[in-house]
Amino acid sequence: MVDEPQTHVDDPEALEEDDAYALDRKAIAQMLYAVDVDDRDQLIALMEPLHAADIADVLEQINAFDRMRLIRLYGQEFDGEILSELEEGIREEVIGLLRPDVLAEAVRELDSDDVVDLVEDLEEEQQEAILDALEDSDRVAVQQSLTYPEYSAGRLMQREVVMAPEHWNVGEAIDYLRDRDDLPKQFYHIVLVDPRLRPIGNVTLGRLMGSRREVLLKSLVEDVFEVIPVNREEGDVAYAFNQYHLISAPVVDENERLIGVITIDDAMAVLDEEHEEDILRLAGVGEESSLSDTVLETTKQRFPWLAVNLVTSILASLVIAQFDEAIAAVVALAVLMPIVASMGGNAGTQSLTVAVRALATKDLTGANVWRVIRREVLVGLINGLAFAVIMGIVGFVWFGNFDLGYVIAAAMVVNLVVAGLAGTVIPVLLEKTGVDPALASGAFVTTVTDVVGFFAFLGLAVLVLL
Repeated sequence: MVDEPQTHVDDPEALEEDDAYALDRKAIAQMLYAVDVDDRDQLIALMEPLHAADIADVLEQINAFDRMRLIRLYGQEFDGEILSELEEGIREEVIGLLRPDVLAEAVRELDSDDVVDLVEDLEEEQQEAILDALEDSDRVAVQQSLTYPEYSAGRLMQREVVMAPEHWNVGEAIDYLRDRDDLPKQFYHIVLVDPRLRPIGNVTLGRLMGSRREVLLKSLVEDVFEVIPVNREEGDVAYAFNQYHLISAPVVDENERLIGVITIDDAMAVLDEEHEEDILRLAGVGEESSLSDTVLETTKQRFPWLAVNLVTSILASLVIAQFDEAIAAVVALAVLMPIVASMGGNAGTQSLTVAVRALATKDLTGANVWRVIRREVLVGLINGLAFAVIMGIVGFVWFGNFDLGYVIAAAMVVNLVVAGLAGTVIPVLLEKTGVDPALASGAFVTTVTDVVGFFAFLGLAVLVLL
């Protein structure tokens, strides 16, 4: 395995470019050429300077046939960190391509939390292949982590934790660390524990190394100290890390005994995944969507939400159908209807996006929800009045009918106010009922803005124009 420091780019000037951290297409072409000519030394020379995340990107961007050939040629150099960086779909394929001895060597280098992340979504046969490659103590630790609920702190934590008794001083802690040969590759704190192995504080390595040997560790503990229950939902764990600026936090079992630690990289990975899932859900493309999905998988993910959109469109069409005589009498109504619906839909999406994001970060709560609703309604009113003036003038100039300009102006105000209200209230109500607001809000808000927009515009047209 390669232990040299991993770098991303060789040319410092590349950092000034917009795509400074994008993969070099020329380098990828050279790798594929090395595979074509079966030049393993050249392939290793090209891939050795790359970070594991960059190698994972290479494997994700090339086709399945080239991926198979590259992995087999790369062989024993394959690093376990690459597996951790791969998308789940590609990861399963790559694990199936690796020789058992290569897989075993790659997995042994990973921390327990990374191994858990690897195996939890694999088929049983692939799980066994990875677990069999581990030493007995590591295998037991991983198997125990897998017994905790999915998306819990127990799945997220790593078992490798550095702890010390609360009565130790700095010198005793340093001597202990120097004598150990099984320290985690990366750690940020020493966790102080009482005689029952209950964590009582964190001491950073910086304060440890900057203090005299006789100083007691408990006098160096950080002011901010959060203990994570093993069954705590991982989204709440990520929130705690972000909210309290944590670097690492101990995990405890039901008896409050220390059993592991969660580090900032894993917590931020969860936060990033949740952000990505929210974006995908808002777009109705499925929370597990990725560029590596097949046509059939992508179709299955998107079809249900297109079906929901079809239903909402039919509801809006039923509203329009109630005014077919008015539309036939004043053809201009058919021309202007999409403008009202589109403006309402866009305004609703703006409010919806802000609300869903605020709910996810716990910024929108019962204490400020009415203030936020009032703000969005007032924003909708002000924007509605501004665009009402514009569309009133457009309607009059376009069709030479002052009353038509008045109708579309009034409908614009009504729909933008309702859009601001619906875009905020609907996500809040969905969360209160236990429904993910990112998943279902879009369809409801679109339905409300379309129905209200068409009804307000056509209803006012019947009253004023006919």
